[in-house]
Amino acid sequence: MAGRGSRLRPHSLTVPKPLIPVAGQPIVHRLVTDIAKVLKQPIEEVAFVLGDPAWFGDDVVSSLEDLAKSLGAKASIYRQDKPLGTGHAIMCAKPSLSGPAVIAYADTLIRADFDLDPTADSVIWTKQVENPEAYGVVKLNGNNEIMELVEKPKTFVSNQAVIGIYYFKNVDVLKDKLQEVLDENITNSGEYQINDGIKRMMADGSIFKTGTVDEWMDCGNKAITVETNAKMLGFLQEDGEEQLIDPTVQLENAKIIEPCFIGKHVKLINTTIGPNVSVGEHTVIENTNVKNSLIQNHTTIKNANLDNAMIGNHVTYNGDYVSVSIGDYSVLE
Repeated sequence: MAGRGSRLRPHSLTVPKPLIPVAGQPIVHRLVTDIAKVLKQPIEEVAFVLGDPAWFGDDVVSSLEDLAKSLGAKASIYRQDKPLGTGHAIMCAKPSLSGPAVIAYADTLIRADFDLDPTADSVIWTKQVENPEAYGVVKLNGNNEIMELVEKPKTFVSNQAVIGIYYFKNVDVLKDKLQEVLDENITNSGEYQINDGIKRMMADGSIFKTGTVDEWMDCGNKAITVETNAKMLGFLQEDGEEQLIDPTVQLENAKIIEPCFIGKHVKLINTTIGPNVSVGEHTVIENTNVKNSLIQNHTTIKNANLDNAMIGNHVTYNGDYVSVSIGDYSVLE
């Protein structure tokens, strides 16, 4: 999770993208807990690969330590000082690369319920897509084993897109192969890639299988993050496992159309919220209609009609715009 999330600016200018809340919880928190549900086994350690300490500072580290602790695991923090690719990022956590492990990119959310194949040396998590030519996909043999990774195939290979989550029965093997890649300086556009390590494992006879997820939700830019927020709210409402509307919410002539997430100490005055809206803590919304939107903490919104909006923390907004994307500490009056 060392990247700066440039496609999600201005929201990622003040908050690292993996820590931006979606449906009331930071992206990386949801991802890690959802992976834990699929694994169905105890987790000993969660290793986080972060970027510059000036950006991923003590508050970020504390948040991630709490996340690992909530799973009964210890947190290990590593740094990737330069953006040298996925393979390099993984090797930054080299001391933690032993035994069974999951490797995941922290800018996506999933819904999945499958069992890891015990006959596989590794499982690459995939999602069936309608336009495989736009993705990296897996090529399978007659035994449903992965034979090849193909990037944006011009002719049909499969409809199973690689989503950036991998299980290794013994991640030491991947570590050794990625060390070879680094030692031999094998790069793609100047970056070391996990795929080059995986391809070497395949060449040595490692068995790779797929684990197909039900939903794969991106958080790469404003529009898709708002869409992901709506999907996740629907899933959480179906599950009924999380309290989506905090009991401290104050309503004055206000209406909530579910599904919505409403955080602590929110005030809604002469306002209609929902469906598909997340509102962070200590936010005040007055004389406003909001739907299909994502609003963070300590923000004040008045006299607005919002749809497909994403508004950051500590924002003051008074206006009649509709589809907006406003970063932290902005004032529009």
